[in-house]
Amino acid sequence: MTPNVTLPLTGLRVLDFSQFLAGPVAALRLSDLGAEVIKIERPDGGDLCRSMVVNDQRLEGDSLVFHTFNRGKKSVAADLKNVEDLEAVVALVKSADVLIHNFRPGVMERIGLGYEAMTEINPRLVYGAVSGYGTTGPWAGKPGQDLLVQSLSGIAWLNGDAANGPTPTGFAMLDVATAGNLVQGILACLLRRGTTGEGGLVEVNLLSAAIDMTFEQFTCFLNDDLRQPKRHTIGNANPYQPAPYGVYQTSDGYLAFAMTPLTKVAELLGEDKIATYTQDQAFTHLDEIKQIVAQVIATQTTQHWIDILEAAGVWCAPVLDWPTFVQSDGFKALDQMQNIASASGETAITTKCPIRIDGHLPTSSKGAPLLGADTADYLTKAC
Repeated sequence: MTPNVTLPLTGLRVLDFSQFLAGPVAALRLSDLGAEVIKIERPDGGDLCRSMVVNDQRLEGDSLVFHTFNRGKKSVAADLKNVEDLEAVVALVKSADVLIHNFRPGVMERIGLGYEAMTEINPRLVYGAVSGYGTTGPWAGKPGQDLLVQSLSGIAWLNGDAANGPTPTGFAMLDVATAGNLVQGILACLLRRGTTGEGGLVEVNLLSAAIDMTFEQFTCFLNDDLRQPKRHTIGNANPYQPAPYGVYQTSDGYLAFAMTPLTKVAELLGEDKIATYTQDQAFTHLDEIKQIVAQVIATQTTQHWIDILEAAGVWCAPVLDWPTFVQSDGFKALDQMQNIASASGETAITTKCPIRIDGHLPTSSKGAPLLGADTADYLTKAC
């Protein structure tokens, strides 16, 4: 754990009923910040993410990604359909500050662990609920999975060049964003509780996170007669940004080019044709301009252009792959990697919490718990 730092959530107890990614990542962040997080899992198999093996990587028999989402937590195995187990879990709720779940709408209520029932026994409880599409409407019962929500929300049609089909991101962007929204709501309710003594209900969903994450582009769409944005023919990075904004192939790699006036682009690239376009035409003739930029950029190395553009104050960057990125001084300076160990001592490398507290990054060397490893400590004591 982080040395000589009292983490801000030390002393808080979080019950994590969630599975897979969004809910567990929110609980992970609370754990990183000092909270005691107790996973409530099915005795038969536990969190389904334990068996969701990605890239054929495991730790202590469980999926490695399960450890990345659940490091440092405790595990209580309880059959919520069993009366005795359910009663023991309800008793544990009485001692909790936060409860998180990501069951489909109505499931926790049917079990007897819904918000109304739990706040009756613990009025100070902050109750966090994650869903795919909210609790009402025709999509409420759909599976809330990241790729599916990227597809439904239009995000997949923002990425890639004009000639490409829909292009989702290569990571679970919406799960992580939803987790962040949940943490913000929980912390806000905890702050309010410090004044009023009452907890609260925090509800987040992946679809709202998708809308919120794209609010810049979505606002443009809403105020453009609801016309689908046109992705750029070359180097699309944001369909509403003017030329030369985007990614271009150099003679030995790729270069990201941010917002820059066309007159400056023409000067630095040594291409007079670009200067014949007005700044307004950076929007209306963007594909033509980007085609010219692409032809010039392709003639030299990435570093050649970085040296010229950065010296002139232009926002640009090489496009790095991960092997190159982790060797960069910028990555090393952030100190974002840590080792975690399983119960038997197997180790893996993962990331740290990205939030510095009093100048320190919170760290924890513990991997995810074995299924039910802490059941006796929490349910028999019902503390």
